[in-house]
Amino acid sequence: MSGVAEIKQAIDRLSFQERCELMAMLAPPVYDEWDQQMLSDSEPGGKLDRLKERAHEEYQAGKCT
Repeated sequence: MSGVAEIKQAIDRLSFQERCELMAMLAPPVYDEWDQQMLSDSEPGGKLDRLKERAHEEYQAGKCT
């Protein structure tokens, strides 16, 4: 049996979670400039902090459904 055939069989035996991990490792996401900016803005101290704080305040005040 060839190496590729053995790998295919091994992949068939993986759990769903293990397949997801394998896919993430083999094909990591490619972030473009917009994705990088969104990641930066969502970090603590980023531009989205005010929105998160406001949403939390409104939730605590019972203004959310």
